[in-house]
Amino acid sequence: MLHFPKWKIFAIVGSCLLFVLLSIPSFLPKQTRDKLPLWLNHSVNLGLDLQGGSHLLLEVDFDTYIREQLSKLTDDIRSKFRAEKIGYRGLSVNKENGELNVQFTLREDSATADIKKLLNDINPDLSITTQDNISYNISFNDKFIKTERLRVIEQSLEIIDRRVNETGTKEPIIQRQGDTRIVLQVPGLANPEHLKQLLGRTAKMTFHMVDETVGMEDIERGTVPSGTRVLGGDEKHTDGRIAKYAIQSRVMLSGDMLVDAHTVFDQQSGEPVVSFRFNPAGAKKFAEITSENIGKPFAIVLDNKVITAPVIRSAIIGGSGIISGNFTVESANDLSLLLRAGALPAPLKIIEERSVGPSLGADSIKAGTLASVIGIGLVIIFMVVFYGLFGLFANVAMLINAFMTITLLGMFSATLTLPGIAGIVLTVGMAVDANVLIYERMREEVRNGKLPHVAISDGFKMAFGTIFDSHVTTLVAALILYYFGTGTVKGFAVTLAIGILCSLYTAVLVTRLMVVSWLKIKKPKTLPI
Repeated sequence: MLHFPKWKIFAIVGSCLLFVLLSIPSFLPKQTRDKLPLWLNHSVNLGLDLQGGSHLLLEVDFDTYIREQLSKLTDDIRSKFRAEKIGYRGLSVNKENGELNVQFTLREDSATADIKKLLNDINPDLSITTQDNISYNISFNDKFIKTERLRVIEQSLEIIDRRVNETGTKEPIIQRQGDTRIVLQVPGLANPEHLKQLLGRTAKMTFHMVDETVGMEDIERGTVPSGTRVLGGDEKHTDGRIAKYAIQSRVMLSGDMLVDAHTVFDQQSGEPVVSFRFNPAGAKKFAEITSENIGKPFAIVLDNKVITAPVIRSAIIGGSGIISGNFTVESANDLSLLLRAGALPAPLKIIEERSVGPSLGADSIKAGTLASVIGIGLVIIFMVVFYGLFGLFANVAMLINAFMTITLLGMFSATLTLPGIAGIVLTVGMAVDANVLIYERMREEVRNGKLPHVAISDGFKMAFGTIFDSHVTTLVAALILYYFGTGTVKGFAVTLAIGILCSLYTAVLVTRLMVVSWLKIKKPKTLPI
């Protein structure tokens, strides 16, 4: 226990110096940090409660998603029945007893058809009930609903992260809460209006052919044939009325095949437009559509609104195109961002919004700093008063422990909140607690008449088991908090777990190295403890 090879001494001292060096950027202002080399530019990010910002609680509108899926199902059923020449009426999506479902009634000449088999061929995840094999009520089964709910929330988390990170915000906190809610915290964001606009748009883009057989009078009256729907657009007529379009319901091409979108300026008009590019499968399909429909108008629809409906002049075989409209530079950039990030699978509702001003964050920092300084100061005084020189060794190890914790938090890009500061202070206390166990064991060995070097060796050896057990049990508690907790509870668990591991390192190796080095230099006859 008292022998340290030279390589181990260099490793311990070198690691301590390295951790101290890597912790320095966390104490520097951002302007200074940006000038540091990349390998050194790791710092702890301050959370919402420390630097202020915006807190949004979002809810995924899963009912709207299910309604869209059922609408697609009705289209598939309609196509299947037409192919099989099955007569029906009243095929539509309805809400009955609070649940969405598809209902239809067969005509008498089709009552003998094996409808359940046809429906299961369309989608095997259906729950089908029938009355006399005439009236049918169809919904998705519980397994499908559970799987889709999880998939939708996970996809929403990913897309929100893409949208928020591309706006230039720093280290947002995006977490799932329950089955349908998402917590979004953006530290440093004082005005969330622009962010709310981005999150409030589903950004679901589709391409449709315009139904040229429908006249303007029919569009105004809303009398359009089956398979056609009327949507408003961005443009206005000379009398100020919003332009309306009759578009075919069939989706010719979906925006999920886009791989890139960015703002460019039209060479002729100089106005901002959005340039987009499809993946290979989308490019092939886009080429087929444009080559087969030359001279026909082609509508680009975003969130049930026609952005533009240009006439196809020639086949577009490059897999790219341009969306023009009444764009400003900002709106074009926003649309490009939304298309790059991808469409949300379901709309998001903002059900709670809170803003934390920088003054409140400054108060939190001041209060947290004061509490930490007082707590650590009292610990330092206690150790020096009760254990003298050895207490000083413990204090040095405790400070190294704090630097190590801050460094590791910075390397993991962790966000430090007030509960996180509490976790750091707690691990600082546990760091000296390990030294207390060691020193008290040394005192017992001295009282038993053992020589200083024997008492030191036995003190470290006999206390190690207790120290290890206490640290492992605390680490298990931190892991449980992290697994089951959310938000600031997770932040506390992370700092606690990292601090516990650093505490074990400093108590077992750093303190022992300092005590052993003093012992070899001074060769004391008694221990100053």
